[in-house]
Amino acid sequence: MLKGESTIRVRYGETDQMGVVNNANYPSYYEIGRTELLREYGISYKQIEEKGCMLPLVDLYVKYHKPAFYDDVLTISTSIKEMPSSKIRFDYRIYNQEGTLINEGYTNLAFLNSGTRRPVRIPDFLKELLSPHF
Repeated sequence: MLKGESTIRVRYGETDQMGVVNNANYPSYYEIGRTELLREYGISYKQIEEKGCMLPLVDLYVKYHKPAFYDDVLTISTSIKEMPSSKIRFDYRIYNQEGTLINEGYTNLAFLNSGTRRPVRIPDFLKELLSPHF
């Protein structure tokens, strides 16, 4: 299993008039979590794309437990629990600065050949990088 954490501070523009984070921002927080997780394990989205692979979002699940507010410091805990095959699933748990779980969810992304835009299995370079963790 791969696991990592990212920390962000809620910006004013991510909130409504009451200072509550708009629900539409959580998928962006998930993106921060997954890009930083991959970077932590030695590869960036940019490098993956340069090697001819794209990762489009296939599905997204979000569960809201408690609100986050302007200026909160959030910890995004991101994990990959299973070795990817033709898709890669990222699981997320977001905590506020008190350590309270406020949100959780997951995303599935497909592997596509960037030249043909056709689905492919996990590229060998990524499989070699991730397989020691499963």
